[in-house]
Amino acid sequence: MQLTLSTRRALIAGAAAALLFTGAGGAVAAPAAPAAAAPSPAAPAAARAHSPYAALRTLAALSAERLATGDLVAAAKWGTGSPIDDPAREQQVLDAVAEQARQLGADPAATVRIFRDQIEANKIVQRGLHRRWDADPSQAPAERPDLGEVRKEINRINTELVRAIATSAPARSTPSCRPLLALAGAGVRHARHLDPLHTVALVRSLSSVCGEAG
Repeated sequence: MQLTLSTRRALIAGAAAALLFTGAGGAVAAPAAPAAAAPSPAAPAAARAHSPYAALRTLAALSAERLATGDLVAAAKWGTGSPIDDPAREQQVLDAVAEQARQLGADPAATVRIFRDQIEANKIVQRGLHRRWDADPSQAPAERPDLGEVRKEINRINTELVRAIATSAPARSTPSCRPLLALAGAGVRHARHLDPLHTVALVRSLSSVCGEAG
């Protein structure tokens, strides 16, 4: 039986979503949305660079990069009694990214919504690692990173993420956003060899990416 183009696209999007969300241990259901495929390898490089998939892949890659800092924050806080939740710091981050979005002419509300997910995802990593280290102290970090230096790196990634959110507005509002985001997330998960903990966190970090974009 010969598959139609739309059927092939649906299968591709479904397979990518299954890869990403099955890797998360089934903790989150794959989003339902109209099927769409990633740009063809035969497409011109310029077209691929400005495609919705490319914009969403950049967002997913930066989200994974930000999640990696969760390992460092967890190590910095490990054994100090410092709480994982830090409402004052979180509000500083949200205020800063909202202002950056305004300066770029982007939607501050959408930016803050996505960053709330980024923050919660980072805390998923921290809590998961602390539970792991509690259960097996031999896996705990031998050195404690400087939290101030780690936050400088987080701020750098935050700035890049704000720009990526601003430039991805058309991709985030397209009906094909969710299947394309699943493809992008699956690619990032594979490229970075994410374990189940970080895969679950990546899914959480991207929860509000698709939707109305201002």
